[in-house]
Amino acid sequence: MTAAEQISVPDPVLREDRLDFTPTAGSVSLSRRRTARLVREWGYPGLAADAALLVSELATNALLHGAVRGRLFRVHLTLTATVLRIAVSDPRGERLPDPREATAEECYGRGLLIVARLADRWGVEPRTVGKTVFAELTVRQRPDMPMGPRELRAGPSRTATPR
Repeated sequence: MTAAEQISVPDPVLREDRLDFTPTAGSVSLSRRRTARLVREWGYPGLAADAALLVSELATNALLHGAVRGRLFRVHLTLTATVLRIAVSDPRGERLPDPREATAEECYGRGLLIVARLADRWGVEPRTVGKTVFAELTVRQRPDMPMGPRELRAGPSRTATPR
């Protein structure tokens, strides 16, 4: 096998969203709601809650451990035929995530354990400035609903009744 044959070709990107947020608590809930909405719109309502929880945990970590005054954090969602990737980038590359067991008395310290438990794969990638922490959910089936506009109906369908 030649070196060229060993190179794997990644799945083409079907959908993508990237948005920068200010490092405030309100941005975490905004990123969570945006992620859930987009994943539903992309045709995977069954993944929306897990994706929202993952982005919430990763964005919270970016806020608590990766924030630098005057710098934003980025949430980047990528959907391929096989994977939904949630990536959160922050400017603090020297502060790498470190999963740990929190004691029962601690209020914090469980976020990365939740990410590790929920995601099919997660990790950290260095950047020129900062780092990206990502989590991936395997797309196990075709979309639950068609991508794009759809007709919404209120109430049951109406049929003519004979008089």
